[in-house]
Amino acid sequence: AMSANDKKSNNKSAKPVKASKPVKVGKTIKVGRNRRKSRELALKAIYRNFMNQSELRQIQRDMAEDPDFGRADEDYFRQLLEGVSKNMTELDGRLASFVDRKLAELSPIEHAVLCISAYELIYDPSIPYRVAINEGVELAKLYGGTDGHKYVNGVLDKLAAEVRPNEFRH
Repeated sequence: AMSANDKKSNNKSAKPVKASKPVKVGKTIKVGRNRRKSRELALKAIYRNFMNQSELRQIQRDMAEDPDFGRADEDYFRQLLEGVSKNMTELDGRLASFVDRKLAELSPIEHAVLCISAYELIYDPSIPYRVAINEGVELAKLYGGTDGHKYVNGVLDKLAAEVRPNEFRH
């Protein structure tokens, strides 16, 4: 918001500058931060749903108030959230054969990460399998437990080999 002083100023090029946090980029394939932010928001939303079974529409409205929401690809966020929610039974069924415990025993964060990446692997062939896996691993590093990203990587590798056999082989 501009103050009264900003409006009176004749210097039209001066705009209030909003400080932003530096974007952390490791040795990863740099996918537009918009989609990464979309995945982060979807993770928070799915996690919240696991924790308190809120209604999807309410969670979507709540996520719009997240400070990162403006930097996310809103359509992609909605696609992930709705896609994972609508296909949760199938996603869990596919993941169950690659996890070493009951899904209910996974940390809710790792379970949510696996669901998002599994959704991308199974339902969105426009995303290369390596990107879907890498993004899941990055989410697990950011939000999961100490070695959770290694576990997520192993599960997603096995799933990718099954659902993207031609791409995986090359």
